[in-house]
Amino acid sequence: MRDELLGLPVQDRDFVVVGATPEEMERLGYKAVGKDFPVFLHPVTHEEYALARTERKSGRGYKGFTVRAAPDVTLEDDLRRRDLTINAIAKTEDGTLIDPFHGEKDLRQGVLRHVSEAFAEDPVRILRVARFAARFDFKVHEKTLELMRGMVASGEADALVPDRVWQEFSKGLTEAHPERMFEVLRACGLHGKLLGEIRATPPRFSGSLPVRFALLAWPLDEAGVKSLCERLRAPSDVRDLAMLAARHRETLERAQPASPRELLSLLKGADALRRPGRFHELLEVARLAEPGIDTARIERALRAAAGVDAGAIAAAAPLAGDIPALIDEERIRAIARAA
Repeated sequence: MRDELLGLPVQDRDFVVVGATPEEMERLGYKAVGKDFPVFLHPVTHEEYALARTERKSGRGYKGFTVRAAPDVTLEDDLRRRDLTINAIAKTEDGTLIDPFHGEKDLRQGVLRHVSEAFAEDPVRILRVARFAARFDFKVHEKTLELMRGMVASGEADALVPDRVWQEFSKGLTEAHPERMFEVLRACGLHGKLLGEIRATPPRFSGSLPVRFALLAWPLDEAGVKSLCERLRAPSDVRDLAMLAARHRETLERAQPASPRELLSLLKGADALRRPGRFHELLEVARLAEPGIDTARIERALRAAAGVDAGAIAAAAPLAGDIPALIDEERIRAIARAA
């Protein structure tokens, strides 16, 4: 409902069923799929239908809840458990808007506001607020920010599970305004716990998720990148590019005066000849981080080195042991001509 009111493409629809039981849903042909929550798949469309439910805090973290789904749970009861007012809006089958917490008004004013004090029971909601700030460039209501600060100070945020952290963080990093996510995390105090190595945020982000993460981690050494990736549980493709950037940052920064031999050393060290796609991502990171780096010269060097016929050199070499050195020397000459 939120995206529809904002005039954005609706990616998926959430259906809430009021006044029914799991037995009735299954009798109508719906297939139960939720282990923790009463969620069912429509027998024809396979869209998800969830029974209206309430949640009661029973432990720490985002799984520490007792769920109650019963015919007497109202739609307003179900909406009250949502995190933000902009996510607590529903529409009936006849098109009537159900907005008990004034989410439409907050959408118009660009405000992220919690629905109830129960917001503080789930630490993942801190990251969701930061992510929505990055998506919509909305401001966080001061009362909501106070709750978030309290969750961090009380230790509730310490119960965050790394997989959920990465899920929300990676989405925020690829939104239109990722810098807003970092502003919100700093404002509530969570930035230091999750991203302590990151002292400054790049002025602009673009590109794929691995490129954006490597740009964020650009100032760090390999140990810092490793620590950050382990804490966030970053996937291998994201970690590998960030580590590659840390390993070759200094060489890239001095690539302008580099000799052809040094350029070949960079290409070989970054495995550019075998993995040119990843190397081009590395150069994209370098361009964003340091606009003064002459990545065009490095790209010319790569094309020149890749154009050397290693097979022909190997076939003409008098001794097999000479082949690697002969290939390197021809690549250096090719890079010199291209530069």
